[in-house]
Amino acid sequence: MAGRKKEEIITFKVDRPLWEAMQAIPNRSEFIRSAIQTALQSVCPLCQGTGTLTPDQRRHWGEFAEHHVVELCEDCHAVHLVCDVDGDVPEEHAHDMPK
Repeated sequence: MAGRKKEEIITFKVDRPLWEAMQAIPNRSEFIRSAIQTALQSVCPLCQGTGTLTPDQRRHWGEFAEHHVVELCEDCHAVHLVCDVDGDVPEEHAHDMPK
């Protein structure tokens, strides 16, 4: 963000322990900006961080899930989407699919 003009100010309240923990941070504004940018990179693209799907999102997910399964990677143990290009979800994954 170096060289970019800050155009907006956002304030928020914190509890005392968080305020005390942040006192030692030399540039709290930059720290907070960086933390927010990092967190935004991890937001679920479907629910946008709410943790739930709207009925319309659920319908779209159902259509998407007709050709995709959610699997656990055997190497890194991360949950990820796998595309089933043939359109047939393997039987062992059918229970994972939303209806």
